Amino acid sequence: MSARILVVDDNPLNVKLLAAKLAKDYYFVTTAMDGLEALDAVKRDTPDLILLDIMMPNLDGFETCKRLKADPTTKHIPIVMVTALSDVSDRVHGLECGADDFLTKPINDIALMARVRSLLRLKMMMDEWRLREATAAAFAFPVDEEGPEERQGGHILLLEDDTFDKKTIAESLAESGIETTPLATIEETVAKASTNEYDLVMTSLDLEDVDGLYLCGQLRATEATRTLPILLLANEDEIELVARGMDLGANDYLLRPIETAELLARARTQIQQKRHYDRMRKNYEQSLALALVDPLTGAYNRRYLETHLPIMFARCKTTGKPMSILSIDLDHFKKVNDTYGHSAGDAVLKEMVARVLNSLRTADLVVRMGGEEFSVLMPDTEQKTALSVGERLRDALASKPIKIADDGQSITVTASFGVASVNHEADKTPDVVLKRADAALYRAKETGRNKVVGEDQAS
Repeated sequence: MSARILVVDDNPLNVKLLAAKLAKDYYFVTTAMDGLEALDAVKRDTPDLILLDIMMPNLDGFETCKRLKADPTTKHIPIVMVTALSDVSDRVHGLECGADDFLTKPINDIALMARVRSLLRLKMMMDEWRLREATAAAFAFPVDEEGPEERQGGHILLLEDDTFDKKTIAESLAESGIETTPLATIEETVAKASTNEYDLVMTSLDLEDVDGLYLCGQLRATEATRTLPILLLANEDEIELVARGMDLGANDYLLRPIETAELLARARTQIQQKRHYDRMRKNYEQSLALALVDPLTGAYNRRYLETHLPIMFARCKTTGKPMSILSIDLDHFKKVNDTYGHSAGDAVLKEMVARVLNSLRTADLVVRMGGEEFSVLMPDTEQKTALSVGERLRDALASKPIKIADDGQSITVTASFGVASVNHEADKTPDVVLKRADAALYRAKETGRNKVVGEDQAS
C-alpha cells in the first residue's frame, strides 16, 4: 500500500535517513523543517501520515500536533511522534496531544515500518467510512454527533497469565472507570469479543500456553471482531513479534515495564477510536438503510452509487491512488427464475451477495445495479489486484451449490466478471470507468461466461 508521508524534523540528517527508509518501501515522502512549515505542508499536500519530531524551533511537535488535531480538515491524519525524549511523561503528553504513537530515537526500523503500515490501514478504513457518512449527509439524513459518553469509561478483555501484570493493569484501569475482564484462552476471548460488548482487547505476547499472535489472527478473521481494537503487551526484546502482530491487524502495543500513565493514555485512545468508528458506522447504516440499500440482498442500490462513486472518483484523482470497478452478471439467471421460480432466484441473489461480501474488504462496496447485475467499487486497488479479486469471487460462487428450497434442493450458479481501473490521465468522469468495466463483462459473457475479463482483454 503506497501513501504520502510527511517527515518533520529540523535535523537534515534525520530527515534524510527517515525519507530513505520510507522510500525503500515505496512511500512518497515530503519533508518540513519545523512546525510552522509542517502546517503549511499538510494544507498543501494532504499526507496520509505524519512523522513528527518534538524538539523544533518556532513551533514544537506537541503544539504542532495540537493544532493539526484541532483542525477538522486535518484531525484524522495519523501522527507518530519521533524524538530523542524517552521519559514516560513525554510519551503520555504526546498521546494526550492527539498523537497515535511515540517512537524514540534511535528508531527501530522494524517498529517504525510496522507502525506505519498499521496506521495507514486504519486511516484507509476510517477515510472510507467518513466518505460514506458524507454521502449520507448529501441525502439530508440526520447523524448523531459525538457525545461525552465517547470519552467515558470502557470495558476491556485481557489475556495475560502474569499475575502481577494482570493485577496492575486491572487496578490502574479501574481508577479511570475502565472495567477489565481477565481471560485464559483464545477461544474464550474470541467468544466474548464477538458479543460486541467490549471496547478493546489486550493480549500479552509472552504467554506460556497461548499464542497472542494467533489471537490477533482469529479476531481479524472473524466478522464480528474485525474492527475491534487490539493492544499488544510485550517485552523490549519482542519487537519482531510486535511487528508481526501489527501486520496481523493489532492497533497498538505497550512495552514492559508497564507504566500506568502510558497504559491509560493508550487504552483511552483505542477506546475513543473504537467508539468514533462505531458512531460513524451506526449513523451511516441507519441513514442509508432508509433509501439506499437493496432490501433483498443488502447490497447498495444504484441511487447510492450515483452519489458515492463521484466522491470516490474525486478523491482518487486528488490523491493519485488507484481505484478499480468490478462488474458482475449472473450467468443464465432467467433460467433459474423460469425453472425454479422467483423465490429460488431471490435465494440465489442473496447468497451470491453474501459470498461476495465475505470475500471483500470492509472498504469495498457492493452495488446492485438492477436485476442480476452488480458492481463492486474497490478503492486503493490496481487492476492486477482487482482481477485476482474477481477470480476469487468467481470461484466462491461457482465452487459450492446454492440452496434454493427448504427441502435442501440446491443448484450451481456461475457469474461473469469485467474489471476496469481509473486512468488518471484520460478519465474525466467515473462513468467512463463503469462503461469499460461493463464492456469487459460483456466480453466475458461472449467468450464463454464464468470467467473474469479485464478491460485490456475486452478491446
